[in-house]
Amino acid sequence: MIRIVLLRLAQAVPLLFLISLLVFLIAKLVPGDPIANALAGQLSSEAIEQIRHVYGLDKPAAVQYLLWLKNLFSGDWGTSLTLRAPVIEVLSSAFANTAILTGAAVLLCLIPGVAVGVTCGLWQGTRRDRLVMLLVQLGHNIPIFWLAVFFIWLFAVKLRWFPVSGMYDMRGDRGLGDLLHHLFLPALSTALISMLILARQVRHSVIDIMNADYIRTYRALGYPTALLLWRHLGRNLLAPIVSITGLQIGYLLSGVIFIEKIFAWPGIGTQLYNAAAGQDYPTIQTGVMLIAVCFLAVNLLSDILQDWLDPRHEGAR
Repeated sequence: MIRIVLLRLAQAVPLLFLISLLVFLIAKLVPGDPIANALAGQLSSEAIEQIRHVYGLDKPAAVQYLLWLKNLFSGDWGTSLTLRAPVIEVLSSAFANTAILTGAAVLLCLIPGVAVGVTCGLWQGTRRDRLVMLLVQLGHNIPIFWLAVFFIWLFAVKLRWFPVSGMYDMRGDRGLGDLLHHLFLPALSTALISMLILARQVRHSVIDIMNADYIRTYRALGYPTALLLWRHLGRNLLAPIVSITGLQIGYLLSGVIFIEKIFAWPGIGTQLYNAAAGQDYPTIQTGVMLIAVCFLAVNLLSDILQDWLDPRHEGAR
């Protein structure tokens, strides 16, 4: 187990360096200068050049990259060019809001997805199974932003059950109920497609497990179906569920970026969108790196859990 963890970490280090280099180059290839664009007509060219020197934007690109990388690992994430505040303060609250939305989306993906997948796997070949799988096949091809717009039209505009945007009601008490009321639509929009994909793959896993030779042997010996489900299906299904969920969390993280802008959710996706509009290099680079680290950490945790849950490794433990 320790060897696997160390191997995954060793593989992640060069990947993070490559991501950091790509993020830096893409940010620098965008035409224009953020300081000059923001202060043109307000300060003299000499004053603007002094500000560029303070932010290190007058140094060669290679020097800027190395300095940014050094400061990134030392915990000095720089200062936002647009908000004039430390990047760590700008991103910390936004990341916490994104974590809330992502956590809710994972729950909405995992619980219904596993329930639908297990049920359809046990219904294999029936009319109900074919109908549900048809809906799953049609639903998981819908773009995530179309779902968000449809849910806004249906639940917010027509039915008026949920608010359109924001994290809290400006006139509310900013309590848990207010948060959940605003959280449901963006979380559902983010999670639905992943939930359908998870349901389909869990169904395939259930069918494979229930058609295994040892399950057929237990059935021939007269073991009750409920006992087989409790002792064998759930145990053998955990590993593929963890694997599928780990892969889908990456999709959920990418979906959250779009959903936050649509629902005006004050998370890291909204912050990165605003930073890109203002060419706020420190915020963009650090925000993308933060998302990359989270994605790699989730996949590492998924690999570890999958290996630990694998029945073939039970003897080694």
